[in-house]
Amino acid sequence: MGVNRRKFLKIAGISTLGVAAKPAADALAIEWLDKKLGGFTVSETLLHMFHKPTGFKPGEALTAERWAMVVNVKNCPEGCNACREACHRVHNVPDIENPKHEIKWIWHEEYEHTFPGQQHEHIEEHLKETPFVVLCNHCFNPPCVRVCPTKATFKRKTDGIVMMDMHRCIGCRFCMAACPYGSRSFNWKDPRPFIKEQNPEFPTRTKGVVEKCNFCAERLAKGQIPACVEACQEATKKKGREPALVFGDLEDPDSEVRQLLRSHYTVRRKPELGTNPNVYYIV
Repeated sequence: MGVNRRKFLKIAGISTLGVAAKPAADALAIEWLDKKLGGFTVSETLLHMFHKPTGFKPGEALTAERWAMVVNVKNCPEGCNACREACHRVHNVPDIENPKHEIKWIWHEEYEHTFPGQQHEHIEEHLKETPFVVLCNHCFNPPCVRVCPTKATFKRKTDGIVMMDMHRCIGCRFCMAACPYGSRSFNWKDPRPFIKEQNPEFPTRTKGVVEKCNFCAERLAKGQIPACVEACQEATKKKGREPALVFGDLEDPDSEVRQLLRSHYTVRRKPELGTNPNVYYIV
């Protein structure tokens, strides 16, 4: 079917207008997305979703079949808080004094709260008062993953880390109810004003979002060990001790965590629940 000159010019004009308008439309769309994502830029959002930070290069990442951590309580210096300070600084965890609104990725608990099902009257007195480092256990069988309706929390098939995609979280807190370790925190208020020194390499969060330890997945992608482990190594070295936190591949028989598990008796938190935690304690 033929097209006369008038129709041709009309079609050409509309096409030109569409091409010219596309950059403006794209800019408006990106601005709208930034607002909907609570201040994240689109690039930051995609970066966080795929857990590949700026500067990531193929082949640099630390990999494992199943990441695990061993906490040697005997090596932990009294009063030391280096692991918590490093973790919270790197991940922009807000410092909120009100315990009802507190956000925590790694913290300390007494024996009775850490191992509530493993108490008896003959436990050594010093253990009852010893502060134990606790965090997300990155369970092999995580109940939090099963109950999340949006798959905001999921277990990575590559290495077993239980991740938290804050962009998909709708704040239902089902995961908090399912977690038997209290390892998740809910942002009842905007956390950004409570961040002392913001780390630009890790996204901040918004009100109404659940968050937790991610085993420093973003650091592993850059070939770095978790911030808490790195800080612990520095702190214990100053005291002339071996590190209290050791991180490695549980499936590698030659890894340091496997060597510690072979040479020491270890316990895990609430093993009777069948979650199969990947954090072990030498007491």
